[in-house]
Amino acid sequence: MSLSVKLKAYSDLLKLEHTIFALPFGLASLFILYQRFPSWQKIFYILLALVAARTLGMALNRLVDKPFDEKNPRTKNWPHARGLVKDWEIKLIALFSCGIFVFSCYKINLLALTLSPIVVFLLWFYPFSKRITYFPHMVLGLVYFLIPIAIDVALNERISLIAVILGIAMASWVSGFDVLYSLQDYEFDKSIGLKSIPVRFGIAGALRIARLLHLITFFSLVATGMLYPKTTWIYYVGLGLISAFLFYEHSLIKPHDLSKINKAFFTINGFISILFFLIVVINDFYFSRGF
Repeated sequence: MSLSVKLKAYSDLLKLEHTIFALPFGLASLFILYQRFPSWQKIFYILLALVAARTLGMALNRLVDKPFDEKNPRTKNWPHARGLVKDWEIKLIALFSCGIFVFSCYKINLLALTLSPIVVFLLWFYPFSKRITYFPHMVLGLVYFLIPIAIDVALNERISLIAVILGIAMASWVSGFDVLYSLQDYEFDKSIGLKSIPVRFGIAGALRIARLLHLITFFSLVATGMLYPKTTWIYYVGLGLISAFLFYEHSLIKPHDLSKINKAFFTINGFISILFFLIVVINDFYFSRGF
C-alpha cells in the first residue's frame, strides 16, 4: 500500500474532519475562562491535549467496535473493517495518543496530570457503553462536558461555575447530535442487540429527546453569557444565530425521512462550533476595545 493511500486510510479511520466539533468549542472556552492570558506554550499544550484525547477516543472506538462495524452496512467499508488498517496499528495509535495526552497534561500543571486518568477512562468506556446502557450518547456528552472543566484546570487550577455551565452546554449539544447520528444505525442496532436512545424510545421519541438536549444547550449558553463578565450584546445576537442553526438542524430530520442526517450531523454542527468560537472572539475584542 502506498504512503498516500495509507495516510488516507488513517485519516478516514480517525475522522480527522470531526475535530471541528471539539476544537473551536475548546478555543472558545479558553477565551471565556482565562483570567490572565496564558503563555503560547500553555495554549500549545492545551490544544495538543485536546487533539490527542480526541484521537485516542476515536482509535479506541474503532478498535472496540470493529466486530460490529464489519457487519454494519453503513460501516463495513471503513478502513479498519476492510483490514486496510490493522488492529496493531490502531493499538499503536491509541497508545501514542494516550502518551501525548498525559505528557501534555504533565506540561500544563500537576492538577491536570492528576485528573488525566478520568478522561482516559471515559474515552475507553464510551465504546463499551452501548452494550450496557441505552444512553451511550450521555457518556460521550460527559467526555465533552470535561473540556471546559479541563481548560479551567489548565488555565486557573480550579473548577468554576461558569466552566460547569459551559460543560453542560457542550455535553447536551454533543449528546443531542449523537442521538441524531445514531438514527442511521437504528435497524442494525436493534437486530444485533446494541443499545441507544433510538432503540429504546423509537425514532420519534429519539427526535424529541434530541430537541430537549439542544434546548438545554441553548439555555446553558445563555447562562454562560450571564456569568461571563465580558458579555456584550454581540454574544446574545450570536446565540440567536446558533439557535437558528439548531432549529434548522432538527427541521432536516423527520421520523419518516432520515436522508439528511449527515448534513444535519456534520455540516450544521460544524458551523455551530465555528460560529460559537467566532462569537466569543468578536465579543471579547468588542469588550476590550470598550465599544
